[in-house]
Amino acid sequence: MKLRLILIIIGSLFISCEDTKENYGELTFDMRLPQDNNGFYLLDIDRNKWQTLHRVSGKIETNGQGVDNFWVSWESNLFWYLGDTLGYIVNRGYNYNLGAYVAIDTSYMIGFNGNEVPTTNEISYSNGDGEINNMIAPVRSMIGDTLYLTADWFDGYYTWGIILK
Repeated sequence: MKLRLILIIIGSLFISCEDTKENYGELTFDMRLPQDNNGFYLLDIDRNKWQTLHRVSGKIETNGQGVDNFWVSWESNLFWYLGDTLGYIVNRGYNYNLGAYVAIDTSYMIGFNGNEVPTTNEISYSNGDGEINNMIAPVRSMIGDTLYLTADWFDGYYTWGIILK
């Protein structure tokens, strides 16, 4: 009786352990940037703005159909730090006598000094068409640096080098 119970338990373990990993098909990325002879991508930094925004996209398909809600984590080697203020808020009210909006108060958002800001979004999910999008935002002081952007998903990862010029 005891041996029979042990065999049933062991047998159910082997029966219930099946591979449930799905095959998601092919994952491709488009950096939307030119490459140099060494395979590095080249991003021109806007010298008239603090941040340069750039979209990196990808596509995940299986059997020609887009995969919905496919999760990709992103990481970059470059960060920048906020100064003491992030900006300000202008509180406005409407003056009925003048027929115009007037500024009542300006509040500065302070206390952000030293907060670290990543140069990439951290997570992307694919939409119903399998499209994946991520924004990178290097800043002007990074001109001449190389941003290493890594995409990481459940069974793989890839890193690209982007020269900021």
